[in-house]
Amino acid sequence: MKIAMAQINPVIGDFAYNREKMVSAAARAVDRGCDLVVFSEMAISGYPPRDLLERNDFVDANLESLDRLMASVSGIGVVCGVVERNPADTGKHLFNAAVLFEDGRVLHRAYKRLLPTYDVFDESRYFEPGKSCRSFAYRGRRLGITICEDVWNDKDIFARQIYPVDPVKELVADGADLLINISASPFHAGKREFRQRMLSAASRKYRVPMVFVNQVGGNDSLVFDGISSVFGRNGDIIARCVDFQEDLVFCDLSDMDTDGCRLHRIAESETGSIFKALVLGTRDYVRKCGFSKVIIGLSGGIDSAVTAAVAREALGGENVYTVFMPSSYTSSDNSVDTRRLAANLGVDYRVIPIGDMFQAFLPSLSPGFDPQNPGVTEQNIQARIRGTILMGLSNSMGALVLSTGNKSELALGYCTLYGDMNGGLSVISDVPKTWVYRLARYINDRCGTEVIPERIIEKPPSAELKPDQTDQDDLPPYEVIDPVLEGYVEEFKSIDELVASGHDPAVVREIVSRIERNEYKRRQAAPGLKVTRKAFGEGRRYPIAQRFTRG
Repeated sequence: MKIAMAQINPVIGDFAYNREKMVSAAARAVDRGCDLVVFSEMAISGYPPRDLLERNDFVDANLESLDRLMASVSGIGVVCGVVERNPADTGKHLFNAAVLFEDGRVLHRAYKRLLPTYDVFDESRYFEPGKSCRSFAYRGRRLGITICEDVWNDKDIFARQIYPVDPVKELVADGADLLINISASPFHAGKREFRQRMLSAASRKYRVPMVFVNQVGGNDSLVFDGISSVFGRNGDIIARCVDFQEDLVFCDLSDMDTDGCRLHRIAESETGSIFKALVLGTRDYVRKCGFSKVIIGLSGGIDSAVTAAVAREALGGENVYTVFMPSSYTSSDNSVDTRRLAANLGVDYRVIPIGDMFQAFLPSLSPGFDPQNPGVTEQNIQARIRGTILMGLSNSMGALVLSTGNKSELALGYCTLYGDMNGGLSVISDVPKTWVYRLARYINDRCGTEVIPERIIEKPPSAELKPDQTDQDDLPPYEVIDPVLEGYVEEFKSIDELVASGHDPAVVREIVSRIERNEYKRRQAAPGLKVTRKAFGEGRRYPIAQRFTRG
């Protein structure tokens, strides 16, 4: 059997666009003599459609699109994801389904059995789980079709199984000699390697090849990395799609050692994967939301520099506008550095001083203002003036503002509501500060030249909202903050556990206290691109008004 893995980037709810991609990929697979083309989970509608699934007209449009796809493809079997209605009188109204069709006729249906309800997933909100797994005879094979989470419950991989059934085990017991998993498995750092080990182990354990086809592209905060792969009976990868791009790869299962099986290149490092995720997430968020241009406030610091470099890579320099907004506290170095950065990136650069605007606010809001010792009020006024300028330019130019705060700042509330938090997308809000430095080095290394000026990378981080200010006047060093942040937010460690692992007790308590009391700020932040195991946002649902403390 010759199979095509069709790794596409759907737009949620754009059924005609998604269908056109699928018809095109199927036609190419027919030309290559393939027996079967496999698409990702919910490829008809794009994943995740969230509460669009509560609309009958959305579900109808998804089913109508499947019918049109079936009428448009012939001469090949197609496996794809679709939303189907549950005809039973009880249970949720919908199934997350996979269909196998050929020449206008559905041959087999499989319903997702394991519905994730953790982190960013909430599938039990919409779907009824499938009740059983059956293999299906097709062109000399018995296919065992699963959907994403269905392969994430092997007792030999997971110390604690969170579901009572293992669909893969059941399908193999039912005679499946080819496993197919259609997925919408979003990216985070470290997941690629684990997922590969898991799928490889399943193929090796059951001595059955597995075809894994994953969605690619950005949808809101989620970025899907693709890397669709075919695993042989011994667990080796024999075919692989590229990461973070659409791809179509062919694999002949009857002759797995031929040149027909291809391994397309993927990022060689975790930093490279994160950079690709940020680029793809930015490009898709901007374009799928109907924008083509973005605006970024440059400060002379590393966060805005990395954000601008990501935006240039995602959208092209001609679509990136940058603004430098100096005050009386802004160093002359930052004027030079921002201009040089913009020139290196080939992006538009303009200067709008905020000094006069700042002075106009002071009589009304801070009549006793001391220029040598600005308080929080005066510092926030400056940040909000800059935020207002960026949003005004956004209105006048029809460009989306990209906010530039990192995860460490967002965690501790070292940011200003309606100021530097303004924007339509927060590109690096899930990137800890220490990772931002790695990204800056990576950007320069991959380009073979100094894109981000070395002085931007080396200078102490500063908001420059008062004389001689640095971040470490108000915060512990980021090298101290980030391990505590990772332990508390991503690994769910308590204060006592963090202290027991060697962190200073007073510092841990300060960091945790700031994380908890700034939840209200994060709830009002722009959407951010998820690149760690646990991002602030929809995957971390903490109450704002709460008093739990321990340690």
